[in-house]
Amino acid sequence: MYLFPNTDRNEVDPYRIYPAEMGTQNFGRLQVTCRDTGFAPVENAQVKISYSGMPNSAIEQLTTDASGKTEEIELEAPSIDYSLTPSEEQPYSEYTIQVTAPNYAPATFQNAEIFPDVTAIQEAVLSGMEAKDTSGLYVIPPHTLFGDYPPKIAEAEIKDIAETGEIVLQNVIIPEFVVVHDGPPTDSTATNHYVRFQDYIKNVASSEIYATWPDAAITANILAILSFALNRVFTEWYRNQGYNFTVTSSTAFDHKWIPGRNIYDNISLAVDQLFVNYLSRPNVKQPILTQYCDGRKSQCPNWMTQWGSKDLGDQGYSAIDIIRHFYGNDMFINTAPQVSGVPASWPGQNLNIGSSGADVRMIQEQLNRIADTYSAVPKVAVNGQYNEQTANSVRLFQQTFNIPQSGIVDFPTWYKISGIYVAVTRMAQ
Repeated sequence: MYLFPNTDRNEVDPYRIYPAEMGTQNFGRLQVTCRDTGFAPVENAQVKISYSGMPNSAIEQLTTDASGKTEEIELEAPSIDYSLTPSEEQPYSEYTIQVTAPNYAPATFQNAEIFPDVTAIQEAVLSGMEAKDTSGLYVIPPHTLFGDYPPKIAEAEIKDIAETGEIVLQNVIIPEFVVVHDGPPTDSTATNHYVRFQDYIKNVASSEIYATWPDAAITANILAILSFALNRVFTEWYRNQGYNFTVTSSTAFDHKWIPGRNIYDNISLAVDQLFVNYLSRPNVKQPILTQYCDGRKSQCPNWMTQWGSKDLGDQGYSAIDIIRHFYGNDMFINTAPQVSGVPASWPGQNLNIGSSGADVRMIQEQLNRIADTYSAVPKVAVNGQYNEQTANSVRLFQQTFNIPQSGIVDFPTWYKISGIYVAVTRMAQ
């Protein structure tokens, strides 16, 4: 057996015990990325990793590079079996991550969740010492599939716009940001957080499903999360009730979003591929409010169950087949025509060696602006010709931002370049 201290949860036994087969060890992976509130990388930040409950006993000490990233390390984790079937054994190990850097307030992340055979990414956004709140402490609660959270209060999956409605969008638009109310809607003391839409979806998916599940099950759940969130955006659900936020972090009303939690690389890549999609029914303009439950602790007829989606993924079902199994055969995947906050939408085809024209020129200009902030990305000649120099800059951009290093500007790379370009340009203003 091996031990993971867990005094942060105030248990009678300060150590939670995870059994392991004799001679067998399981490992997950972790990478920490550090940036400041202006989106610039923080180089030479010191990162100390310890078992939760023993924060002063470091098991790893790392330093960030010019891109604000640490090396990727292995950390002990429980058996993968605990996350593949409902289990009373905690399926992830917990670590405390402490980040310090000169001229920045320290940040501490307690109970970062490490699954076996998956890479966890912990982003640390560091505030300057002059910031009003320099506590920088994030305590991550249990995963929703393991902890106890209130079940979703049922709502109609299609909102009667005439009933609520005052403000409703004309078309489905992918927002740049959502405002997340960190508590139930009526809790006036809860904090509102401005969160980039893709980051919000990645956080929710990492909080509500296990990253060890089959790809089809992960995709089906991400599509349900996207459609639900875009229904809230499209119908201005909370603003029409007099609130000043888009969505809440309460599982009784919306999805679980957790400030400061780590995400997982496979979930992050899936969201980057899917974030313009949502679920539709024929002759219904608004995204469907795709509600679900875990299917073990709570039941929800006619909704998707998370464990049920995992079982169907094991059986070889595709993501859309999983969706239709639970929500009906008339459900289909739709695409939003507009993405907010980017200079231009995806041109519809990859940019690769031999490509030319205005889209290539724009990508070259954006890469050069990003290179002013992220020195690992080399500058290129702005000539509208996608040559080997441009492909190499794209490849190093992809490496810097944890995208598969193809050297091709595909759909997720296009929007990642656009998003980082917008972020660093705003930083300079």
